[in-house]
Amino acid sequence: MAEFIFKDIVSKSGLSDSFFISSSATSDEEIWAGVGNPIYPPARAEMERRALPYDKNKRAVRLLKADYSKYDMIICMDNNNVRNARAIFGGDPDSKITKLMSYLGTDADVSDPWYSHKFDVAYDDIYKGCSALFKILTNK
Repeated sequence: MAEFIFKDIVSKSGLSDSFFISSSATSDEEIWAGVGNPIYPPARAEMERRALPYDKNKRAVRLLKADYSKYDMIICMDNNNVRNARAIFGGDPDSKITKLMSYLGTDADVSDPWYSHKFDVAYDDIYKGCSALFKILTNK
């Protein structure tokens, strides 16, 4: 959801050409025999309920060590993702890895809908975090 929420915020601002936004998994749980699972149906349903545009063909992809040099920022949803990303990259020498909720001034994790089944709460957390990140990046 985060990829599409942030893309929507950026698109509505008219700055899509200034950003490259992509999401990756920090584990292989959603990737089988090299093929990523499609968007989880309850997440897709929440995005549709909110009329959020998304790529219906999106599939999970694995974060790779080479991604560290490709991106200016690595935004994680929770402490497990931070730990996994640091392990994949062999550290974080340029301090690129942050948690999304840190842009709201908290060390909290995004509510994990996998366990809570509350995709609306996760969506709200992500939207608030993405909005705050966008304001910081654009000074708006």
